[in-house]
Amino acid sequence: MSRIGRKPIVVPQGVKIDKKDDKVVVTGNKGTLECPLFDGISLEIKDGQVKIDRNDDSSQKKAFHGLVRALVNNMIIGVTEGYTRTLQVIGTGYAAEVIGPWIKLSVGFSHDIMLEIPENLQVEAQTVPRREQGPLGVQAVVTVSGINKEEVGKFAAEIRHCRPPAPNFKGKGIRWKDERVRIVSKAGAA
Repeated sequence: MSRIGRKPIVVPQGVKIDKKDDKVVVTGNKGTLECPLFDGISLEIKDGQVKIDRNDDSSQKKAFHGLVRALVNNMIIGVTEGYTRTLQVIGTGYAAEVIGPWIKLSVGFSHDIMLEIPENLQVEAQTVPRREQGPLGVQAVVTVSGINKEEVGKFAAEIRHCRPPAPNFKGKGIRWKDERVRIVSKAGAA
């Protein structure tokens, strides 16, 4: 049996879980999320816990068993706490700014990059004062937050993809908050 799939999920106070047709709908104080249930996977809600089960031991059902349990757990966390990804913009003259439903990135190209922010996400871009930039030279901090873990991660990855950190000399670019970039020095430098 799947180690992840067999763990029951404790439903916190204020979260409502419904099974409608082939979907699971989770409602909390931050919003509502839904997820499809795969064939052969069943969901049981009892005594403040959600238990996911499968009808046979085929390899596909085993994989879906753990997947559905993880998705339902992520939805519960999303509607109660939400998800946040933080990015750092590093480089001289680099900047990030939220303008209405767009985020504008100035990251060393001849043009600014404009990305449309999805409706259900909140994006904040803060310029870091010069005295607080630290040894890396962080110019701006971009925070992407929302209730859907997949959408938060996807949009944050799109922002990072605009200018990934360069491994040469200074490590300029957009990186995750705690990401460590290995800087390659010039050949022959000691």
